[in-house]
Amino acid sequence: MKLAGTLRLLFLFALLSLEFRSYAQNAARFTEEVEQITADDASLNKKDVILFTGSSSVRMWTTLQSDFPKYNIVNRGFGGSQTSDLVYFFDKLVLPYNPKKIFIYEGDNDISVGKSTEQILASMDSVITLIRQKVSPTVPVYVISPKPSIARWNLKDKYIEFNKQMSKLASTRKQVYFIDVWTPAIGTDGTVFKDIFLEDGLHMNAKGYAIWVKVLRKYLP
Repeated sequence: MKLAGTLRLLFLFALLSLEFRSYAQNAARFTEEVEQITADDASLNKKDVILFTGSSSVRMWTTLQSDFPKYNIVNRGFGGSQTSDLVYFFDKLVLPYNPKKIFIYEGDNDISVGKSTEQILASMDSVITLIRQKVSPTVPVYVISPKPSIARWNLKDKYIEFNKQMSKLASTRKQVYFIDVWTPAIGTDGTVFKDIFLEDGLHMNAKGYAIWVKVLRKYLP
């Protein structure tokens, strides 16, 4: 019985090791991009940083600083990322800036590749835990909901369920807030606005980001 139990533990450990190795190798695909993004870190003004990080909807927000000109915005989005990738690159994309507020946009790509709500929430919880342990136990964290899009409208039910559960998770954590950008992008007919995207039907144009600015402004008084 003892041998069987030991073998079972060894088997589980081997599986976890393989999973971690695969996860690290997968996240490492962003290494070059992250190095490029953080290349100017030494010259950054790191006083009262408002940090935005997450996937391409953050990375492609080129007017982010001018949209909120009163604040010292640092954009550390990296295109195509999933929540687990942010965990992997936390020490490079979040930790160095000692931010006074942190805005996170992840989950969109996770859903599109078939991850479950539970998997994504576990990764997001890991991000929040890292923030609390390494940055500050009290820094406000704002989790931006995955947006609706034309390209991924077939997955809308999964997005709606994830946003519902992410909102619940945020409500159980101190100084963690859920920001809904899904609802403002839905028309009276119940479908996503068609004129707020680039040609790919996924990434937003200026009109799409204008919706975000209106929603997020209340969190940057």
